[in-house]
Amino acid sequence: MTSKRTLRSQAWFGRQDKMGFYYRSFLKNSGAPQDQFDGRPVIGICNTWSELSPCNAHFRTIAEHVRLGVLDAGGFPLEFPVSSLGEVTMRPTAMLFRNLASMDVEEGIRAHPLDGVVLLMGCDKTTPSLLMGAASADLPTIGVSGGPQLRGVYQGRAIGSGTNIISMSEQLRAGEITLEEFHEAESAMNRSSGRCMTMGTASSMASMVEALGVGLPGNAAIPAVDARRNNLARMAGRRIVAMVEEDLVLSKILTRSAFENAIRTLAAIGGSTNAVVHLLAIAGRVGVELTLDDFDCLGRDVHCLVDLMPSGRFLMEDFYYAGGLPAVLRTLGEKGLLAQPVCGGRSTSRPTAAFSGTTVLHDPDVTRGRAAPAFRDGIDVNVPVR
Repeated sequence: MTSKRTLRSQAWFGRQDKMGFYYRSFLKNSGAPQDQFDGRPVIGICNTWSELSPCNAHFRTIAEHVRLGVLDAGGFPLEFPVSSLGEVTMRPTAMLFRNLASMDVEEGIRAHPLDGVVLLMGCDKTTPSLLMGAASADLPTIGVSGGPQLRGVYQGRAIGSGTNIISMSEQLRAGEITLEEFHEAESAMNRSSGRCMTMGTASSMASMVEALGVGLPGNAAIPAVDARRNNLARMAGRRIVAMVEEDLVLSKILTRSAFENAIRTLAAIGGSTNAVVHLLAIAGRVGVELTLDDFDCLGRDVHCLVDLMPSGRFLMEDFYYAGGLPAVLRTLGEKGLLAQPVCGGRSTSRPTAAFSGTTVLHDPDVTRGRAAPAFRDGIDVNVPVR
């Protein structure tokens, strides 16, 4: 598919001189035919795959489905790596490297012949670092999260990463469980690929990607090993090609209204307070004035609508089956608490339908209506309503 307008990548591939020969010929060593350089959108797949980031270790598969989607839509996909910040393994903390990783992303995008970017992100700091870097580069951009792990199940009860790591380590110290039981629970908790399945920073930021309009509906909660996660990745690959044609750059999506949507959504899901730090940083990259007072003002009267660990009982897999973030957005939208939502860079009046068009379910135990929230009066009070 040749673009109807001159694209950024043509400054590299459209040249009929020594440098054009140079740029095209080296990419032809991968088997790319001449018509790949005919003016079709070149899409970068920004991949944080790493075996040192266990949450992102399945991203080679995710990237392949994005690639197929880009090809479906007539684009030219080119995958490239950036720093992968694994919260589990990095010392002293992955946060120390967030801004460094964002520089890697920004300069990687700026330096290469890309017209649009798909960001693959999973573990806590990979999401804000990729969004920050991409926001500074300001190309058409869509985010694809890797999805949460399946719920942990041990001795017939649900266990969640973070929440039960802490509780069971204390049980071991108190002599309430044996070392063998402790090790058995480790495997029972982390039984599939994907990120933490509690509403910690990783799931909170995946929800922010969706609430901001940078990701497709379903981005936050589809389990990593569910085939619908791969379907979402493929649809994102198709959508980014259209966004290039529309010249829908990231700054057009990350508006003040989008951040207000995200703040209210953060309150409604009982999300991680780390998201506050990251949203402020992302807003700064696009020149949106955002302060701590905005979080207080916009989130104060939003009830927590989901009953998820660490503050509640359920896990992200349950959240998905109950309708996921679209169910929360529906409730907020019905109460006039959201500006016009966007999904994958596209305005929509139906933010609750999954990208495949399926009906949103609503499990009253997991996702609540505003009249019967899991916790009342915002995320700070944390008083159970059961």
